[in-house]
Amino acid sequence: MATYIGYLASVFLIISLSVQGDAKFRVFNLLGCICFILYGGILLAWPVILTNSILLVINIYYLIKWYKHRENFDIIAIKGDEILVEKFLAYNQKDIANFYPGFTVNNMEGNINFMVLRDMVIANIFSIKNIGEGDAVIVINYTIKKYRDYKISKFLFEQKQLQLSHKGIKRVLYPLALKEKYAKFLAIMHFEKDGEYYVKTIK
Repeated sequence: MATYIGYLASVFLIISLSVQGDAKFRVFNLLGCICFILYGGILLAWPVILTNSILLVINIYYLIKWYKHRENFDIIAIKGDEILVEKFLAYNQKDIANFYPGFTVNNMEGNINFMVLRDMVIANIFSIKNIGEGDAVIVINYTIKKYRDYKISKFLFEQKQLQLSHKGIKRVLYPLALKEKYAKFLAIMHFEKDGEYYVKTIK
């Protein structure tokens, strides 16, 4: 039994080092610590129990701190040709290409463009192309790895919908071609298939 618990603890710790986001890291690390405490308890390995008990308290402390923290989100309208935007896109070019192959800053020209700040850090670049009749197609909705927990999307599509509705946008459309990379996102944000797009109505 101790052996299996030890293996499970190791798996949790490995996962904690592989996931994105501080909260996920703390949760899996905490689970690993609990398993190691049980492992140490069975074998009466006091150094293992002591070390992981301390780490458990540390993880709980930071999880509580994370849970209580109220992040600040802000949205700034941009043209797309600002130096800061160009530097952001250039720095994240390789990662952006994984989701939006062939995208360049020129694709934002004439679109409705926003930069989303999260605790004053540039976390997302959002650009949609108005195709008429209240519909707008996503050109890019890129969030840096650290913040891919869907909070930004909920901020954009739920809390800040007036930013879009004031510009005459009634529906936001994702091309079907993006389904493979965005399937989980589309489901969580309640996009529905409509013809050749996944659609979310802006209320």
